[in-house]
Amino acid sequence: MNVLWLIMICISIVFAIFTGNLEAFTKSIFDGAKAAVEISLFLLGIVSVWMGITRILEDSGLIYRIAHLFRPIISRLFRNIPGDHPSITAITLNVLANMFGLGNAATPLGINAIQELDALNPEKETITPEMMTFIVLNTASIQLIPFSVIGILASYGDSNPAAVVLPVLVATTVSAVTALLVLSLFRRILR
Repeated sequence: MNVLWLIMICISIVFAIFTGNLEAFTKSIFDGAKAAVEISLFLLGIVSVWMGITRILEDSGLIYRIAHLFRPIISRLFRNIPGDHPSITAITLNVLANMFGLGNAATPLGINAIQELDALNPEKETITPEMMTFIVLNTASIQLIPFSVIGILASYGDSNPAAVVLPVLVATTVSAVTALLVLSLFRRILR
């Protein structure tokens, strides 16, 4: 992959030299780097806020109430997890982060959920059906409000950044349901 990037950069430099746009090329490199840093800092702020909210929810015990609300859905999806196992809370936190479009914040929560699910795994060399379900659910997550996308659109001056909410909700719901149905189908076929 590094070779591919190097080739593309070299071709871009050669093209900029031959077309007389070396100055514009150089300016665009620095503008792109600046934008990348700004977006990274913006996303870092979102992740930090969400992780703080997560910590407050955990410390206050509210996450257990939220997990209780999600328990019927999660219990149906994850049938072999005991009702009081910490993985339920970890999965709930991950699902909530994904629902609010905070995929970057959901990553450490997802890692924690997998670790909790692995604690239930008697065979550490294999993946459990619950782990598979979680990976599919996490990857094709339903997003109610994509805060990260809305924030990025707003930071670039979009006049209506929230216009993406309904299309994102429909697309992510369809993808999550489809992914879970395909997983269920494969499980039945491979039994």
